Amino acid sequence: MNPNRLVRRAAGAGAALALLAALAGCASSSPTATSAAPEETSDAPALEGELTVYAAASLTAAFDELAAEFEAEHPGVDVLPIVYDGSSTLATQLVEGAPADVFASADERTMATVDDAGLLAADPELFATNTLRIVVPAGNPGGVAAIEDLANPDLQVVLCAPEVPCGAASHQLLDLDGVTLTPVSEEQNVTAVLTKVRAGEADAGLVYSTDAVAAGDEVETIVPANADEVVNRYPIAALAAAGNPDVAAAFVAFVLSDEGQALLAEYGFGAP
Repeated sequence: MNPNRLVRRAAGAGAALALLAALAGCASSSPTATSAAPEETSDAPALEGELTVYAAASLTAAFDELAAEFEAEHPGVDVLPIVYDGSSTLATQLVEGAPADVFASADERTMATVDDAGLLAADPELFATNTLRIVVPAGNPGGVAAIEDLANPDLQVVLCAPEVPCGAASHQLLDLDGVTLTPVSEEQNVTAVLTKVRAGEADAGLVYSTDAVAAGDEVETIVPANADEVVNRYPIAALAAAGNPDVAAAFVAFVLSDEGQALLAEYGFGAP
């Protein structure tokens, strides 16, 4: 407001202002004492609509909770049941035209397949890391104590298929430790490996540490030599064809936020 206009108003008020000044004392000298700043409001519209997420199978428990928290913060958003599978399987589906808004992969190589196809709205960002563990059925009937034991031809060992991230990491770890084996089956995602070991259909398997933690007492866990040398880095990105780009970008940001990172850590994921 023009200060000369304030002076004219003060002069016109005369004795009334003098009386107010006497009553208010020094408080009247503060420009904020007699006027309140307007409350800040956001012009950004509330997020609304559906969200379709494709995510690596190892993210199942963590992303189910992340989705619930995201919906709680944005009541107008409906996160559809997340599509979980091996990252390479999901990448193939996306390249072939499957509709999705967000893709979270268990390794950078698989995300690059989607990126090279021109399907991403922005550069992918790393949000978590994971390492491998040997899991055996409760009671460890095969007597597995170290990764070298997996080479025993009498053991039934199950791995992820080489083309999926957990399989590529498993073969990298086995090569690093000089272990050669022929698995009884090669699964398309880490959940299937864990399921077979948990059910006693295999003597041992290689899964991510987060899956071993999630299985609890249903399996026994062995940390293989050089496990820290083989690290899976998880990237996430919104897709260019997302039906609701604002919601897709907000979900990616939520996963990368302090709140999202804290939740992922609770499930055993490492920092990116």
